[in-house]
Amino acid sequence: MKPSLVVVGNGMAGMRTVEELLALAPDLYDITVFGAEPRVNYNRIMLSPVLAGEKTADEIVLHPRSWYEEHGITLHAGDPVVAIDRKRRVVRARSGKEVAYDRLLLATGSQPFIVPVPGAELPGVVGFRDLDDVDAMLQAAREGRHAVVIGGGLLGLEAANGLLRRGMDVTVVHLTGSLLNQQLDGDASTLLKRALEGRGLRILLGAQTEAILGAGKVEGVRFKDGTQVPADLVVMAAGVRPNVALARAAGLHVERAIVVDDTLQSFDPRVYAVGECVQHRKATFGLVAPIWDQARVCAAHLAGLGHRRYVQQATATKLKVTGIDLYSAGDIVGGPGTQDLVLRDRRAGVYKRLVLEGNRITGAVLYGDVLDGPWYFDLIQRGADVSALRDRLLFGPAMCEAQAA
Repeated sequence: MKPSLVVVGNGMAGMRTVEELLALAPDLYDITVFGAEPRVNYNRIMLSPVLAGEKTADEIVLHPRSWYEEHGITLHAGDPVVAIDRKRRVVRARSGKEVAYDRLLLATGSQPFIVPVPGAELPGVVGFRDLDDVDAMLQAAREGRHAVVIGGGLLGLEAANGLLRRGMDVTVVHLTGSLLNQQLDGDASTLLKRALEGRGLRILLGAQTEAILGAGKVEGVRFKDGTQVPADLVVMAAGVRPNVALARAAGLHVERAIVVDDTLQSFDPRVYAVGECVQHRKATFGLVAPIWDQARVCAAHLAGLGHRRYVQQATATKLKVTGIDLYSAGDIVGGPGTQDLVLRDRRAGVYKRLVLEGNRITGAVLYGDVLDGPWYFDLIQRGADVSALRDRLLFGPAMCEAQAA
């Protein structure tokens, strides 16, 4: 009889881990998957194109039901796990169904942070995390005119662009003084703001939401300075919180997220975790690249094929708002001992900034021309010595290779 692997979470992180495991040891486990949504696994990264009308929900499915059947995976979609009994090694779903496990993989993801202000519970306030949220936003776009997006990060700007494409008047509200302040420096953020405003978005920086207004449904948003804007829809895109309640109730070590070691195991060696619900060496994760790395390491360990270790790497971000080219990689803040190399071409709408420490690139911000982004990212990841290329770095690999020849 095969050992049992139970996966809690039918999203991208959990199913990528299962994919990797099947490639390494296709017949090792009887696999059971529980998912909160009544759907198969789909690509959450592509929610923005669905919202914008560029793709359909069917087009972003990653694993149709036939995939689960072909691999002998038992799927319980729309039946989330509500309790874990680690002593008995059993999970219990909302339906009451219990399944025993030999190994348990937690891939519970995260949920939108709902800004705790009066009116946050009103109909018309949504997050932007799943297809149900997209459906709610599309319904609001059909019935209303004004949308307010709280949060000027990647997710918020994608939501704003999609709603704009659907014909809504959109206001983006951001607490700090610059958009994408986690990924961009001030110059690139200013260029981005101008471009988005040129497309019709209204952007309010340094604005603190005080209340969501309405009687029975959303009607507006009021800010701390007393000003307000009309709203038929409010999208909360002010960050996420890892889903850790299940793990905490099971007695696992939880801080900001589920604490795991370099093999993605919790302190209970039978229980693994991957994705946005994970905390590894004090860090939490929201981008795909590190989660894919986690999936590979976790799958190898589940397969019993050596002891790979998860090592955090520099990450890169590309904004998915059509028509705006933006790339950010590594540590763009800099500090004592770092030097900036900057190229500005206002006529072409191009801005490049490289952060160097010694003879190595540690960060890069590109706006307008992002073709060389992956090359810079590779140099960052390899810790390559660029001293011989220093005076040509801003012009990309073609110029560097030509000079070298």
